[in-house]
Amino acid sequence: MRNYEDTYQHKGLRRQLVNQLKEKGITDENVLEAINTIPRHYFLDSAFDKIAYEDRAFPIGEGQTISQPYTVAYQSQLLQIKKNDKVLEIGTGSIYQATVLAELGARVFTIERQKKLFDQQKNYYFKGKYPNIKFFFGDGFEGLPTFGPFDKIIITAAAPFIPPKLIAQLKPGGFMVIPVDEADTQRMLRITKQEDGTIKEEAFEQFSFVPMLTGKNR
Repeated sequence: MRNYEDTYQHKGLRRQLVNQLKEKGITDENVLEAINTIPRHYFLDSAFDKIAYEDRAFPIGEGQTISQPYTVAYQSQLLQIKKNDKVLEIGTGSIYQATVLAELGARVFTIERQKKLFDQQKNYYFKGKYPNIKFFFGDGFEGLPTFGPFDKIIITAAAPFIPPKLIAQLKPGGFMVIPVDEADTQRMLRITKQEDGTIKEEAFEQFSFVPMLTGKNR
């Protein structure tokens, strides 16, 4: 069960969370406002209600997690979302990251490989508010070639390498934000696709994600 009541206490906890994110170096005001707007406890079982605004990841089933708010804010900030950006997200999970992107004005195409998590998306509370999110069941390494190219791509799992099929689906001038490495922690990379098709890599902080896996899990 989930608690879909957004109380003054919840709102106060969100403001505290936003202040923590500022202290940790998140500067994009639009990202901070999106985190402040979206009730994170709506994406978690009501058992987590009292701790939903702590800056940490929580399990959501199928070996997956809802990412730490700092990680969501960090990746969103690196993407530099503009209104109507077409964004491919690999790893829908709880739908929280996709909701932040939608609140920022992106058109989000999000892929989930775990059938149970994908099936839960029919209960998505914000369907009416964010019709700009489109859900797909599939293999993230394949992307969505029929819907590309994309302005931005975000990967919310630890990739063993930069998937070439996703680079092919990125517009020239577009960004991909991806945690790369098979170790316990991953380097957060921002890949820019140049006009000639070559890529430029920027490396940022270390994070810890669940692994990005091939195929679909029914």
